[in-house]
Amino acid sequence: VPDPDGRVGQVEVTTQGGSQSLSAAGQATTVSSASATPSPAAVMDKAAIDKMFGAVLAAEPAPAATHTLHFESGSTALLPEAELLVPAIIQDILAREKADVSIIGHSDRQGDKDRNVTLSLQRAEAVRERLLAGGAVAERIEVSSHGEENPVVPTADNVAEPRNRRVEVIVR
Repeated sequence: VPDPDGRVGQVEVTTQGGSQSLSAAGQATTVSSASATPSPAAVMDKAAIDKMFGAVLAAEPAPAATHTLHFESGSTALLPEAELLVPAIIQDILAREKADVSIIGHSDRQGDKDRNVTLSLQRAEAVRERLLAGGAVAERIEVSSHGEENPVVPTADNVAEPRNRRVEVIVR
């Protein structure tokens, strides 16, 4: 079954009698015993997949939603375009039963490294407060800070880079 983005992985089914690769959407093989060779790959139709695996596929969790919010330089103030994203993040959280949320703060390399760790944590905490006000459950939120580590755009020390001043919110 394809991933939500349409990609299909590959599976190798191996027994004592041989192996069979599955690499296309809907492909299947059967194995009658540990010593038998797997049958040739064949594509199952959607009705057969639904009949055999429907309950399992219905129980699969929704893929994680990732949002990035950008900030004013040296501040915990969201940029105006980031402000507009907050309601969509809250909707993603409320739409999932028992959503787990990771909030990761980042900074650019402008200024002191220790200050950037503190600032990125303050940014993440500010976003946490906004999400709590919108109905998120505190016990299901994890907050962390990367400071100036893990930049989107690598820069030298003391270089301001607006794309690195961010908080990433991952809703699972």
